Amino acid sequence: MVKLYDDERIDYLLSEESMHIIQSPEVFAFSLDAVLLAHFAYVPIRKGRILDLCTGNGVVPLLLSRRTNASITGVEIQKRLADMAERSVELNKLENRLTMIHGDLKEMKAHLGHSTFDVVTCNPPYFPTPAVSEHNHNDYLTIARHEVYTTLEDVIKACKLHVRPGGKVAMVHRPGRLVDIIALFRQYKIEPKRLQFVYPKRGREANMLLIEGTRDGSSDLTILSPLYIYNEDNTYTTEAEGIIYGKQ
Repeated sequence: MVKLYDDERIDYLLSEESMHIIQSPEVFAFSLDAVLLAHFAYVPIRKGRILDLCTGNGVVPLLLSRRTNASITGVEIQKRLADMAERSVELNKLENRLTMIHGDLKEMKAHLGHSTFDVVTCNPPYFPTPAVSEHNHNDYLTIARHEVYTTLEDVIKACKLHVRPGGKVAMVHRPGRLVDIIALFRQYKIEPKRLQFVYPKRGREANMLLIEGTRDGSSDLTILSPLYIYNEDNTYTTEAEGIIYGKQ
């Protein structure tokens, strides 16, 4: 039996009642952005190597494991979150395919090598580092949401380092950082290939974006149809429900 600490709980992994994940309201619980990233990213079906940076409690690798037989590695800088991810892998008996590493994504070259992964995914901190006086009282949440230990450039540089030529890099972020993301993608030779904006409802501004690029790829960006999450009555749209609960 996997050990739980403090206020941790075991949740179902969305509609997958055969899969579970360890969560904590005070430390980390996954949100919709991770689910959308795991659905959006290209993955090799039968074999290959996938790397998930800023993996948190391992939700993206766990979700991806439903779509592929590739080996998946997650990297997380917060020790407590990395431990939660490791225990979730054990809970689901996926040790033969999923590996979780506690470490800084800026220092993974010696451990992971370079140009060794077919796909790199990342759900990075969204916001610039606030003043200390503006930090969340919860350090776990501050580090997960703000660029305290890693910047957007650090993340994209690491993606370029670890993905093979022709490999894919997929990321979820905020629309306000789109120009920065595209500029940094091109600076590090990752050519944007697919872009999708996510809207809470029709008539609202986009509050998330999903972007995928190819290392050393040619110029050709496809803008996908917008994804709306909620209907006017606050129920999930058919498309969102399909992604979240596998009802498509």
